[in-house]
Amino acid sequence: MESDAGVKTSVVGVPSDLTLKAMNATHRVLLKLTGGHLGWTAARMPVLELTTTGRKSGRSHTVLLTSPVQEGRTWVVVASRGGDDNPPSWLLNLMADPDVEVGLQGKPPVSMRARVATTEERARLWPGIAADFQVYAGYQEKTYREISLVMLDPG
Repeated sequence: MESDAGVKTSVVGVPSDLTLKAMNATHRVLLKLTGGHLGWTAARMPVLELTTTGRKSGRSHTVLLTSPVQEGRTWVVVASRGGDDNPPSWLLNLMADPDVEVGLQGKPPVSMRARVATTEERARLWPGIAADFQVYAGYQEKTYREISLVMLDPG
């Protein structure tokens, strides 16, 4: 959002860490209660489990994320954090250690290599993502930072 002076300003309504953790926990409960019959898609996108290594703790951290685009065997995820000006922790973790694990449809996780999309890749992918999944376009409008796209490539 821009002020009258043309300066981008942050908008209230970005989820807190507690809210994001609660949403992830609720999603996991849904998967468990339904035996995985519900919860592997959200808003017409496949859901995946991304496990990163904590850049400070060295411990594994797993989050559920949607993937608006898949290109061959590469999965694309959006590091939006609900339009927060701060990037999600999982993005900072994979930037420090790009070796991640990705679980799909409740199957055992596979090793993958994560990387932030190049400027050219983002320029090519973002317009389609923002058009097809307008929630991401709204998140981009809320924040000062350019929301990163992350490419999850087969290991």
